[in-house]
Amino acid sequence: MQLQQLASFVAVAETAHFTHAAERMRLAQPSLSKQIKALETELGAPLFSRARGNVTLTPAGEALLPLARRMLADAETARREVAELAGLRRGRVRLGATPSLCAGLLAEALARFHRDYPGIDLLVEEGGSRDLVRDLARGGLDLALIILPLQSSDPSLVTQEILRENLVVASPTGVGGRRPYFRIEELRGRPMVMFRRGYDLREATLNACRQAGFEPRFAVEGGEMDAVLRFVEAGLGVAVVPSMVLDGRPGLSGTPLAPPGLRRAIALARRKDVEPTRAAHAFRATLLSYLSEAAEEGSLPQGVELARPQADA
Repeated sequence: MQLQQLASFVAVAETAHFTHAAERMRLAQPSLSKQIKALETELGAPLFSRARGNVTLTPAGEALLPLARRMLADAETARREVAELAGLRRGRVRLGATPSLCAGLLAEALARFHRDYPGIDLLVEEGGSRDLVRDLARGGLDLALIILPLQSSDPSLVTQEILRENLVVASPTGVGGRRPYFRIEELRGRPMVMFRRGYDLREATLNACRQAGFEPRFAVEGGEMDAVLRFVEAGLGVAVVPSMVLDGRPGLSGTPLAPPGLRRAIALARRKDVEPTRAAHAFRATLLSYLSEAAEEGSLPQGVELARPQADA
């Protein structure tokens, strides 16, 4: 029995609605439903009656509700007491992240961290990996989510690979029909929307095209992630983007590149010569816990998978 499951149960009981409870918990509704189902399986009894669109507590649910509230309250008290002893009632985490991560997975992890450590300020800097590595080395950031491999080796940094993700060809939904994949050679002569110089995805796309023996044709270039996606939606061209950024964009579809395709590794980086603050340690633990749970529940974005556990490198 997990505290997250109990919190989801209480949220459904108090809202009498699975969708509203999922919004309160900042979860996708399928994830919340899986948690409730797992809790019912473990307890061996249904907790809710779902009749004619109404959600009500069963006798087992009524018995569990006050106990669940008490357990959650006790857990919150314990968390606050431990956090106070650890010096985590106040503090600051300076985090760098690439735009695709800011638009995707990072928001949910930040929400969880803010809920668990409301007294710690979160400062997020959005930028390309090169800029983030530079700011990290200069002491302007505590942690950074970057793309591997680094363009230049920096012995002062420690990196831990946490995710692997497919790159896809983004195009307007319904244009050109559905297809199983793109070959990189098919981008030859096709108008493309290209990121600004120094952007990791720009370099990955250019290198792939050049290895296939051609220079890509730019319809427009110089944008950040949101601008590139909007330009593609407007029909200016296609773009090679991370699969996760297409979640919640019905106007865009992503087509995988033919095997072996293009993939990227996402890593958490810090300075080797500076011990992370307690707040930074707490954020790292929260992020890894969130990603691990999302992977178990199957709620990571399509094309994203958890990297195998490994030590810092």
